Amino acid sequence: MLKATLHKKVFHFAFEARTSRGVMKDRTSWFIRIFDETDPSKFGLGECAPLAGLSPELTDDFETRLNGFIDSFNDAKIQAVTSTLAGVHDLIQSKFSSVKDVSSIVFALETALIDLFNGGDRTIFDNSFKTGKGIPINGLIWMGGMDFMLQQIEIKIRDGFRCIKLKVGGLDFEKECDVLQYVRRKYFRETITIRLDANGAFKIDDVLYKLNELAKFNVHSIEQPLKKGSEFLPEICAKSPIPVALDEELLGINDQAGRRALLDRVKPQFIILKPGLHGGLYGSGEWISAATAKGIGWWVTSALESNVGLNALAQFVSQYPVAIPQGLGTGAIYDDNFEGPLEVTRNGELTLNSRFPWQLEKIS
Repeated sequence: MLKATLHKKVFHFAFEARTSRGVMKDRTSWFIRIFDETDPSKFGLGECAPLAGLSPELTDDFETRLNGFIDSFNDAKIQAVTSTLAGVHDLIQSKFSSVKDVSSIVFALETALIDLFNGGDRTIFDNSFKTGKGIPINGLIWMGGMDFMLQQIEIKIRDGFRCIKLKVGGLDFEKECDVLQYVRRKYFRETITIRLDANGAFKIDDVLYKLNELAKFNVHSIEQPLKKGSEFLPEICAKSPIPVALDEELLGINDQAGRRALLDRVKPQFIILKPGLHGGLYGSGEWISAATAKGIGWWVTSALESNVGLNALAQFVSQYPVAIPQGLGTGAIYDDNFEGPLEVTRNGELTLNSRFPWQLEKIS
């Protein structure tokens, strides 16, 4: 019979992590550990990491509800683990309807169950990433003073990144343009892809002006220029000189009909998926299917999970042809992240180096 236990851990940022929603100093994750009672030494592990300000399930009583789910899991007396993501999805739908729309729990449960089936060695999908093939990733530039941001950019490009992502909309707009101008002037001999993330910060009365100004810097894409639910978003997607990527807009849509309806109505050029926010791995796969059918691009990004969740995301992404950099470069943001085989190479790729074992003693 399968048994689940819950383990809470607070991670601490290695720097002042500033976003448009404020400064983060630490980050809480809950880890679901699932094992067969006949052999507790072999366990699957999944990370539940709802993101403050974004995850709708992160209410004051979230931890109480999560503990209640663990009790429900153990009361269900599940006899065997299923081998596929579709099978895990069906299990959640049939036995745990109370959490089927709670993306962070779904992501953790999917990961833990499949990990257990594969031997409990953190294998979620046995694919090219597991055998050493890297995934191109973007270098994330955190918000801050101009000098701080320019220093981060120099470090990322020096370390081999050829795609960087910057937040906009939280500082003085002219200064943000100055940062982009600096990048284009200093690194004009190098092919640097620039992605921008507005986190819904632009207003309808100046959004097109700002997008036209930002387009002068040859920007690859901009995430969520208007706040979630704006009636003007389809118009902006049609008129923007920069391809628009949806992120927050996808929250709370957990059925395929709803996914298709949103993409048909808004017509973005890209969608950005955080499985811990967008329906788990299975739900994210459904988003990818819906987008691909309509010629819409996509990439996956971390919701600031620890290396446990990041490992699952990397293996999930490697189930697909990876055409563009993914947002999976967050492994070094915590002082106290779990040590393990994830490694960022000098050419801006995330790889799995099997010479470095997982060190998970604190949650095992």
